[in-house]
Amino acid sequence: MNEAAAGNRGKVGRDALLEAAAAIFFEQGYAATRIDDIIERAGGSKRNIYDQFGNKEGLFTAIVSDHAGRALAALSLDDPGPGGLRPMLLAFGRQLIDISLSPALLGVYRIATTEYARFPDLVRRFYDLGPGLASATLAKVLAAAEARGEIGSCDAQAAGDHFVGMIRGNLHLQVLLGLRAAPTEVERTALVSSAVDIFLTGLGHRR
Repeated sequence: MNEAAAGNRGKVGRDALLEAAAAIFFEQGYAATRIDDIIERAGGSKRNIYDQFGNKEGLFTAIVSDHAGRALAALSLDDPGPGGLRPMLLAFGRQLIDISLSPALLGVYRIATTEYARFPDLVRRFYDLGPGLASATLAKVLAAAEARGEIGSCDAQAAGDHFVGMIRGNLHLQVLLGLRAAPTEVERTALVSSAVDIFLTGLGHRR
């Protein structure tokens, strides 16, 4: 096969490469994944991958950024104003648990915990765009609620961290480690409702 034909055969779209590579990285881990494995699943060629991502590290970086960005784009939170804190927290908590337990984010979490030494900047960016952003965004809402007298005096940033931790908790760790299946709709609703009730009680929420 001549070079032109090989080049045409090797043209596989970015999304197809990312999808195939993510599946293999999540299954095998970073170290065990080979470029040849990705080509076998997605098609294309090494030249195709190197042209788009540079190398294996560039491909991995793109996967983490892409999956984290798409999942976290769905996470939204606005100050609900007087009387709206509890329903807002219920909705936000449900967004958090659904996103953190999505297959894509579970895969990213698993790799991030094993590859943090190799990709410290990438892992930090993932944290800042995920749990860190969720806590910081919630902290602003809590500070506004405190200013209105809707909750007692608190460290808004610490409270935001606590809420994100309550939503993820041991359940997220159990699923991450493969100790149990992902929770059902009923289990997720019950977990979020319980966390919100405990959280607001601790903040001295005034209905």
